[in-house]
Amino acid sequence: MTLTVLDTLDELDRRIVVAMQNDGRASWRAIADAVGSSTATVARRGQNLIQSGTIKVGVMPALGSTGEVDSFLIRITCEPGTSLVVAAELVEHADVRFVTVVTGGYDIIAELVVKGGAIHYPQLIEELQSIEGVERWRSDLIMHVYKVSFDWGRQLFAETLALPDAARGSDETRRLTEFAEPEVCSPAHFDAADWKILDSLRDDGRETFQAIADKLGMNESSVRRRFERLRSSKCIDILTLVPAPALGMGAETLLTVKVAPARMDAVARELAQQPAVRYLAATLDENSLFCEVIMPSAERLYEFINQTLSRLEGVEGWTASMELLFLKRGFIETPWWRTQVNYPVS
Repeated sequence: MTLTVLDTLDELDRRIVVAMQNDGRASWRAIADAVGSSTATVARRGQNLIQSGTIKVGVMPALGSTGEVDSFLIRITCEPGTSLVVAAELVEHADVRFVTVVTGGYDIIAELVVKGGAIHYPQLIEELQSIEGVERWRSDLIMHVYKVSFDWGRQLFAETLALPDAARGSDETRRLTEFAEPEVCSPAHFDAADWKILDSLRDDGRETFQAIADKLGMNESSVRRRFERLRSSKCIDILTLVPAPALGMGAETLLTVKVAPARMDAVARELAQQPAVRYLAATLDENSLFCEVIMPSAERLYEFINQTLSRLEGVEGWTASMELLFLKRGFIETPWWRTQVNYPVS
């Protein structure tokens, strides 16, 4: 079976992707047990999903691992016909964590992570704002992140994949609706060997511990122990990137929600409980929340806005942009965007 990134996956492939979003380094045997299929079938399908560029597994150090950082939400208007060129330039920049091309009042929305704090921001924007095609640039400090969900497929599993009742007990239901605010890691958790291990896992998050050990001249047990220590300390993010349409989710939307100041935290915590909310943060400008929502269709998005968002006490209004193409997430370039728009490889 040959896949393209615009294909809608069948149910087994979807289950495999969801299991890998939950743990991108899980063994094929563990994934097979989770999805109810044979190890051989799951391994064959999973490897095909990776090789075709339908999914990408990467491991990245968590924010704060290199010291103090501040993040800025960037909204860019481009000269006509230059949106992809500008977005591609942003992808190449190491401090850009997220890039997507959108509809609405702006052409591109991105996140810029500034090492050393906001005081160093002017040094970065001088370079980035000079990208040919940038017409207008708006920055907004991200003050507090309430939710980052890398396993949004699992959160929507019950709705989209008809998860068997036996696998959807009370503990699982509770886990799918609860959220935990991202933890901050410290540079003290890392040494030189740890950084070498993570460098090996950035582009291939499923590389075996033995392969890494052989490459670095270390013992397999030492590599495994170091990785698990970083993982238990919440100092690494394991990302399984997949185009949402492949899971039947055709409406990825970015909302800027204006909230009465006294209700900011309360509204954020109510929104963060929603399984469809993948990212949620408080921004400095206009007492607003920046929210990424993923839904199967425009109709379901309308239901969310009409029946959930609009009824939250304190919500005063919102603006929205539909995500057309995301090129980078969690500092990792998506493997499919260039082929999706026939953009040349750099």
